[in-house]
Amino acid sequence: MNFLSTFVTFQNLHEVRRLCHWGPVIALSVIAICSTMAILDSIIWYWPLDTTGGSINFIMLLNWTVLILYNYFNAMFVGPGYIPLGWKPENQQDTQYLQYCRVCQGYKSPRSHHCRKCNRCVMKMDHHCPWINNCCGHLNHAYFTSFLLLAPLGCSHAAIIFIMTMYTQLYERISFGWSTVKIDMSAVRQFQPLMPFSVPAFAATLFALGLALGTTIAVGMLFVIQMKVILRNKTSIESWIEEKAKDRIQHYQTGEDFIFPYDLGTRWLNFKQVFTWTGSPKGDGIVWPVHPKCHQHTLTIEQLKQKADKRVRSQVQYQAVEDYNGACCPLSKGLQTFFRTPCTEEPRIPLVKGDTILATRGTKWWMYGDKVLNEEHNIVGDRVRGWFPRRCVEKCHYDTAASDSTSDKKVN
Repeated sequence: MNFLSTFVTFQNLHEVRRLCHWGPVIALSVIAICSTMAILDSIIWYWPLDTTGGSINFIMLLNWTVLILYNYFNAMFVGPGYIPLGWKPENQQDTQYLQYCRVCQGYKSPRSHHCRKCNRCVMKMDHHCPWINNCCGHLNHAYFTSFLLLAPLGCSHAAIIFIMTMYTQLYERISFGWSTVKIDMSAVRQFQPLMPFSVPAFAATLFALGLALGTTIAVGMLFVIQMKVILRNKTSIESWIEEKAKDRIQHYQTGEDFIFPYDLGTRWLNFKQVFTWTGSPKGDGIVWPVHPKCHQHTLTIEQLKQKADKRVRSQVQYQAVEDYNGACCPLSKGLQTFFRTPCTEEPRIPLVKGDTILATRGTKWWMYGDKVLNEEHNIVGDRVRGWFPRRCVEKCHYDTAASDSTSDKKVN
């Protein structure tokens, strides 16, 4: 058991249930198919184990598979780290600079955000990743990013094996028309394959090649995106907060000079905040090293300003004119609504004719907002928000006083 704990750390046994989700099922299937086909193609048709090169190639393929799975499972099961339920800062005066989470019944520490999927406030939350069925945050950011690096490297190696296997086995069967391309095939002809390269083997290799190339491109792009924010000691959410801060300052012409508080000045220092030799990131997930001109609550104060600005600038009141059952792709609401459904795991909210919604953002065919609830639900702290078809609502033309009253009631 101690041996296993050095590879994967389970906070609780029920964490194993994270595997029962479409994201891990697809991700592990791709890893299994690419790894298995690359090993089989190498041993049977391309590079046998009785050669030095074949043995080295086999060891490298196994090495890629082990490293990819090690970082993948650690990213999934170690988790991002969660703010303790009911958390409060040691200095009670600091609560004025923090947001309160009704679900966790505590304050959100700097850099933390509440995840609706995990139903907890996550330390230094970057995003909720469906492929690991968990959040990417403080504790597993390094594991997640290492997985994003290793997966394209391993798939690139596998793709080369697939291409060379098909080329060598089909070399004398098909005329490629490459009169200017000369490849020495003498080494390949020195051994006989363990079995013929049949049509099913060709189809399986071609399918695995597609998966490997697709994974290399898609996951490689995600790795580049992650490294950009890590080298600035940011998260994806904080990059968005910084952009909104610049927009707010420009809109109101406040003359403020917003400085991102967690950028330590050099890429190397920022890099070391996430990647360490021990595998554990620096810090406790609550208190962070900051820029000399900033303090612990610089970003949280900016978030509070943006929340207030959002209520003034963004929330528009709408009233439901059609019923909506909360379906992800409602065919009854039109083909455009069906095909243009938001590609996100954010919830849809059912509507009944007459419901009032405060919309905060949207697309041409869908809108996102909070449903205005009755007094009983407001006292309890319930909140219903999500996507709904734009055709189901109409903008309310109330007077300003009524709108302000409704907004104030929502905030309280």
